[in-house]
Amino acid sequence: MTGDRFRILFVCGANICRSPFAEAVTRHLLTRWLPPGEAFRFSVVSAGVKAVVGADVDARTRAELIRCGLHRESGARHVAQQVDRSSVAMADLVLTAEREHRGVVVAMHPPALRTTFSLLEFSRLLASAELDPLERDAVRRARTAVAAAAAERGMAPPVSPEDDSVPDPMGGPEELRAHSYALIGSATSSVLDAILGEWRRTSSTNRTDAKSVTGGGD
Repeated sequence: MTGDRFRILFVCGANICRSPFAEAVTRHLLTRWLPPGEAFRFSVVSAGVKAVVGADVDARTRAELIRCGLHRESGARHVAQQVDRSSVAMADLVLTAEREHRGVVVAMHPPALRTTFSLLEFSRLLASAELDPLERDAVRRARTAVAAAAAERGMAPPVSPEDDSVPDPMGGPEELRAHSYALIGSATSSVLDAILGEWRRTSSTNRTDAKSVTGGGD
């Protein structure tokens, strides 16, 4: 996609745990780290490869959103939806919970190969990429970040599928759920830190907000 806006699509399985949590974290950090006019340029949505269509956020995920102060960004208005070719084609960046989900997305729309990553993969690749420190336009930085991460795919050492996937917390013990939420919070915070550059660093709320969704330091 091109234009003055940047569209992010998060994808998991049922679209009631991992992807809505990532959506809420991302919305929160964008609105806290960018001026209102800049944050408006980013669109963040989520969907599932086997969505429980029409369902609300999972009750325990909602509880975690409330604990982190993120329930206003998702919770009350979330309605689970099935990912489809149109939503993938419209997205500038698709971030999935697992490698398997990435494969489903790319099969729907093969041109999305260069803009679709698992969330942990994108965070890992972006950590090795070099972005222009002088670029102040947030959308241009986001587009450059996607291209840079795609270029890093052939350069970075391979990792296991488990290392690039956020485990499904549905029905699991509290320790697994906490681990999944922490992975999502840390990865989304790192991604936005890289994309937003100077905007993020000049935000007076950056450290507090990052800690609130990662369970620890930046």
